[in-house]
Amino acid sequence: MFGVFKKKSKVEVLQKRYEKLMKLSHQLSTSNRAESDKKYAEAEEVLKEIDSLQKK
Repeated sequence: MFGVFKKKSKVEVLQKRYEKLMKLSHQLSTSNRAESDKKYAEAEEVLKEIDSLQKK
């Protein structure tokens, strides 16, 4: 209950964004392949940022 007020770290926020982009990319893969590839590329950039933050 007290975790409600806990501020999320930058890595947690980026992980949530990565998951959202990957889900959207998967959904678009059946209808619009080009848009799906764009979302996948965005997700990969977010993943690179997560990796760089975790290495610090």
